[in-house]
Amino acid sequence: MKWFRNYKRFQLELTENRLLVIGSNGIGKSNLLEAVELIGTLRSHRSSRDQDIIFWNEKTAFIKAVSNEEEKLFLELNKQGGRKVFRNDKPLSRQLDLVGPLRCVCFSALDLGLVRGEPSLRRNWLDRLVQQLEPVYLDLISRFNKLLRQRSQLWVQLRDVSSLDRKALLDAFDVQMALVSTRIHRRRRRVLSHLQPLADSWQKRLSNEQECLQIEYLPGSHLEEEEDELVWRLSIEKQLFAQRNDEERIGNCRIGPHRDEVGFLLNGFQARRFASAGQQRTLVLALKMAELELIGQIYGECPILLLDDVLAELDPHRQLLLLEAVGNTHQCLISATHLDAFEGDWKKHSQVMDLKSSKSIHEIS
Repeated sequence: MKWFRNYKRFQLELTENRLLVIGSNGIGKSNLLEAVELIGTLRSHRSSRDQDIIFWNEKTAFIKAVSNEEEKLFLELNKQGGRKVFRNDKPLSRQLDLVGPLRCVCFSALDLGLVRGEPSLRRNWLDRLVQQLEPVYLDLISRFNKLLRQRSQLWVQLRDVSSLDRKALLDAFDVQMALVSTRIHRRRRRVLSHLQPLADSWQKRLSNEQECLQIEYLPGSHLEEEEDELVWRLSIEKQLFAQRNDEERIGNCRIGPHRDEVGFLLNGFQARRFASAGQQRTLVLALKMAELELIGQIYGECPILLLDDVLAELDPHRQLLLLEAVGNTHQCLISATHLDAFEGDWKKHSQVMDLKSSKSIHEIS
């Protein structure tokens, strides 16, 4: 990679299934894992703006990778002009066509706020998972966000428009938003239904069979119990129409996927309110292991696991459970401040990169 975060240039060849990136806080450990996540999923758990990722005073950053199947992937990030993607040296017209060879699941210290944090954290977590399983989902989310912005601007523009023209414009928006919303709702609900039994199984395993985990999908639109795209779409159109007066008054659309919420229940009680800090950490760990298992089941191969400075946030018991669960099955990249958290075979059979502060913003290869 080049001009990415605090690295002018960085090149690494993986020689073991596990890579331990060791270094002090602020040296750039997380940046390496973020680069893998970006080229593998087109999303970063740390930033939604490419401008924040590019090296200071540079206009462009580059990430290159070669998969086990010798697929050559290239991602260009620009402060202006958007992204460019290449696969096997050929330019791609759609970003999502880059997704596939390097599927990965990232577990960072930021994820530990998933249970108690804002709903947007849970939506972003869910979106990253859905996109891994259905790359076309990236287009759906982009279309919906664009429609939502345009709808907000439209209310300002409609002040001097006749009521008849206003209705026609809003009706057209409702049709488009209802269609895209339906397809997002369907995919989110479907993925959570597949994740639920796996996450519950991991929660039981990590809690010594003491806790059951239930995941609730709480959509921002009223959805009929039986999934039917036409029924859902027409229903959402009616809901958008019904809330127009309120939307005009408060300036916010209150119907749609941007109002979705995900609830977690432990033994029937809301984890957000009643679970201890330790139980919440176990819950998030169960979710991440379930993600790994689900992606592996669907695609027939284990995704890369990125553990970004998360071990320091877990007690020794949960650290051991996590490392045992990962085992030798998954290719795993782990950032940590020291090697003390790793014992025996983990040290012996891992590639170790010890970052030095003197090199953290220079060329490393």
